[in-house]
Amino acid sequence: METGTPRAGEGTGTPRAGEETGQITAKLEIDQEKYLSSEADDPQMHAILSVRVDGTGGVGRPDGPVLAQVLAVDCSSSMTWPVEKLHAAQQAAVAAIRKLPDGTPFAVVRGSERAAMAYPDTPRMAQASARTRARAERAVHGLVAGGGTCIGAWLDLSHRLLTEQDAPIGHVLLLTDGKNQHDEEMPLAQVLEDCAGRFVCDAWGIGDGWDGRELLRITRRLHGSASSVREEAALPAEYEQVMSRLLTKAVPELAISVTPMPGSTVRYLKQVFPTEAELTAQEGTGRFVTRAWGDETRRYQLCLSADPAGRPHGEDLQLAVVAVDVPDGEVRLPPPRPCLVHWTDNPALSRHTDAQVDHFERHRRLGEAIAAAADAHRTGQRDLAEHQLGRAARLAHAMNDDAQLRRLSRLVRVDDAQAGRVALRPDAEAVDFEHLITASSRSTFGPESGSGVGGAAGAEPGGGGTVSCPACSAKAPVAARFCPACRHTIEERR
Repeated sequence: METGTPRAGEGTGTPRAGEETGQITAKLEIDQEKYLSSEADDPQMHAILSVRVDGTGGVGRPDGPVLAQVLAVDCSSSMTWPVEKLHAAQQAAVAAIRKLPDGTPFAVVRGSERAAMAYPDTPRMAQASARTRARAERAVHGLVAGGGTCIGAWLDLSHRLLTEQDAPIGHVLLLTDGKNQHDEEMPLAQVLEDCAGRFVCDAWGIGDGWDGRELLRITRRLHGSASSVREEAALPAEYEQVMSRLLTKAVPELAISVTPMPGSTVRYLKQVFPTEAELTAQEGTGRFVTRAWGDETRRYQLCLSADPAGRPHGEDLQLAVVAVDVPDGEVRLPPPRPCLVHWTDNPALSRHTDAQVDHFERHRRLGEAIAAAADAHRTGQRDLAEHQLGRAARLAHAMNDDAQLRRLSRLVRVDDAQAGRVALRPDAEAVDFEHLITASSRSTFGPESGSGVGGAAGAEPGGGGTVSCPACSAKAPVAARFCPACRHTIEERR
């Protein structure tokens, strides 16, 4: 994963909050540009929420297995050639099984146009031990390829297996070499709707017949990541790394709550780092649940609608309050943070965009350009594919994303990244576009914080750009002249 330049305390060896006391802590920062034009037809406020968890110790939870693991292995007919493909899938599954600590519930699903149990031989999960791991390895090495591909059936069986488990985190590691050609057997759209929020799924492509956007469709809905390997022999090591990361997760669930003020609504909240993921609020609430946290940072883009009618101009107003919570109370939580709006008629103010918001918007457009290039190449429109890849190169250059430019160079000769001048390589293949699509779903940190509401000048420590009202003690934006709760006048701070 490319993370760009780490921010203070992130990957620098600096002790983080919670490490000295042994307590798990969560942090919340908000980056936004607060100025909106009062004359805009559809005013929207965009903000980037940075959520950080520290102090898990990187060893999972000591009071029992936190993880229940399903390995879904593609055993369709296409896995028979080349022979190294099925062998690599078997070796990868075995590598994952060997990493499972004793007591971890696990199962192996054989995937074709249907889903079947490979281990155990009945629809249940085994508890990891030396004996069950050895039996599972023998079952995996005995897998035989044949049949079609219905990924919905694989996920449905995985869902049913995980539903029977008490482990806080359910995870599916899915491998496929082909497209979902038997979707009518069990439509993937409905299965994803049923599985959303129930478990996390990481999906891998192998060979040359898989569909990158199909993997992203699965992982964005199920809050995992999509990846691929160019060489079959690399897959076992990749699986080992995935399992090592999973076993460090100690916070099963963390929720982000967004409470809009009267006159504003939540348009959406989506994860934009380290991978893109869809988030849906629990019915009737502004509470968005995220799953499976270790020591890590994730970033989310929040979009709020806003209405200037009847609202004061020339001062900071609270548009929404963002909070982080966990169900078990074992995490020290940050204080709620405000999202602000400042209505203005000055275009010099309203045209500015926060650096973080701008970075992730560029990343979104880069993904669109790569997908459009893949479509054009598939239909023989090489000039259009080249144009879209030039657009992707220009965006990658603007984001200082050297890793993305290196990936693009597999498909094009980059003559001038800043201008987007590229030349499509004559040996570019369809699968090269699929590798690029999955890799492009992983974003970088982006620039340092922009306006940084969470660090506004004059804020009280930990207050997230707020001050306490002297009359009612409610929190008010640091630059507000009136308390949003009681309308008490707040004296100017010098």
